[in-house]
Amino acid sequence: MLLKIHHRTHYHYEHPVPYGLQRLRMIPKENAAQKILNWKTDIEGGKVQADYIDYHNNHILLVSINEGVSDITVECSGEVETFDTAGVIGKHGGHVPLWYFLRPTKLTEPSREIQALAKSVQGENLDQLAILHGLSSKILATVRYDIGHTDAATTADAALAAGHGVCQDHAHIFIAAARSLGIPARYVSGYLMLTDRVEQEASHAWAEAHVEGLGWVGFDVSNGISPDLRYVRVATGADYAEAAPVSGISYGGGEQSMVVSLAVEQ
Repeated sequence: MLLKIHHRTHYHYEHPVPYGLQRLRMIPKENAAQKILNWKTDIEGGKVQADYIDYHNNHILLVSINEGVSDITVECSGEVETFDTAGVIGKHGGHVPLWYFLRPTKLTEPSREIQALAKSVQGENLDQLAILHGLSSKILATVRYDIGHTDAATTADAALAAGHGVCQDHAHIFIAAARSLGIPARYVSGYLMLTDRVEQEASHAWAEAHVEGLGWVGFDVSNGISPDLRYVRVATGADYAEAAPVSGISYGGGEQSMVVSLAVEQ
């Protein structure tokens, strides 16, 4: 499938910014499930200071905000050809060992409740893949998809306790639970083409687990499936903090607002 993506993020600061720095993880890379035909990133109000590949094999742009501006816009667009691999990405790459994805993070601490949820899907003669699909289904049945109740700082345990959350929360719970079972797991940020509309409010997120004999396999808990032709994978990390599309710091700008426009279409 050929997908066309246009992603625009506009930041407005209450006062002119004397100093600001943003780390962008918004450039997809090729893998078994996707081929990048073209991609460009335009920045207004800032300048690229560094362009590099990080330890997770993500393509990073380090952008400084021009001194004295009150607005910065990041606009990405491109075309990606996707292939259905049943969610299988394959062997581990990057510059961190697999054990890195077994360690808990602040956002994916496996509480007793998360450990109990993970153990509840284990059964006799079930292989890792079956356990992980069961885990995905159990999380979706336990934590309903519901926007407006969580944010980027919400932990997996807090989302499970609340009983509702969004794709980021589902991914964090899945990651924490899989790790508690001794299965390496990581966070993925990217895009999903929706069947009912082109315009979207935000990018998407899901999880990947490292399955014996297959390598990394994707699990989109929020939609109850493994990624297919409609998905474009952009960045990975131990949790949202390591795979967020945009992260950074700014000083002296006062209150900040953000407006996102995103279109994903065939």
